[in-house]
Amino acid sequence: MPFARLNRATTPTSHIGLGLAAVGRPGYITPHRDRDLPGDRGADALRARTHELLDAAYAQGVRYFDAARSYGRAEEFLAEWLTARPEVTDVVVGSKWGYTYTADWRVDAETHEVKDHGLGTFERQHAETAGLLGARLDLYQIHSVTADSPALTDKALHARLAELAAGGTTVGFSTSGPAQADAVRAALAVTVDGEPLFRTVQATYNALETSAGPALAEAHDAGLTVIVKEALANGRLAGTEAPAVVREIGAEAGLDADAVALALGLHQPWAGVVLSGAATVTQLAANLHAPLLDLDPDRLDRLAALVEEPEAYWRHRASLPWS
Repeated sequence: MPFARLNRATTPTSHIGLGLAAVGRPGYITPHRDRDLPGDRGADALRARTHELLDAAYAQGVRYFDAARSYGRAEEFLAEWLTARPEVTDVVVGSKWGYTYTADWRVDAETHEVKDHGLGTFERQHAETAGLLGARLDLYQIHSVTADSPALTDKALHARLAELAAGGTTVGFSTSGPAQADAVRAALAVTVDGEPLFRTVQATYNALETSAGPALAEAHDAGLTVIVKEALANGRLAGTEAPAVVREIGAEAGLDADAVALALGLHQPWAGVVLSGAATVTQLAANLHAPLLDLDPDRLDRLAALVEEPEAYWRHRASLPWS
């Protein structure tokens, strides 16, 4: 398991990962991107920003980097960074397949990504990922599995994924939607030749959306590494967008709201890695203070009051504009 490398790391930030969704393409569903990104969102500018973030993250102990085929040119930017730094051998690199980026580098595109969990899409996208990341790819995940996803019942796909795993690449999945727990439990039941297929799960968990927690604990107990995504709820728990209680808890500890949001993920005993989706080095620095926060029972109770019904949370997320 590549994540065993993180268990040998000694820095508090080694269990924080950097996700590249916000910087691998010009459009994403977080607020204030006009403030956070360079005025020029061309490929060269976002390549430079991605490399700047990767340098800062690595220097501060981050050892997991997360990309996807649908994150524009994120895999390309990450691959270039790794090639230019051959001495960096202690990181874990993950990517995802199942969505195809279709925005053609436009923020105002009508459709930014198209989902398809079929075997043909896997073969095409794995070839694309392998062409960029090659042997540096440690983890390949099915992107945004739901309980009714054909990826959970396609035996031909399972056999192909098992071949990938036998070749040394860990196979995992991510989840989305109000029924994340159902998807996790369904995926835990998928086996090939009597052995579990998936070794990692990446799921949304944050102060507003905690419904997957029990299922993620089950996944952890089954031996999967759990990766927490969207800990800042696509910006709803960051900066001035954060609810007052999140900002208050941060102020009590001399930290930003961002650190509070990530600290909640790190606090979960089943969480192996919690992703930062920072778009600036300043945001990343704030995120990396999360291990300093003591979430005592009083603070946990105050955060628990923020939890929304899953359907409401995901309905709001679906309404967020690409910008």
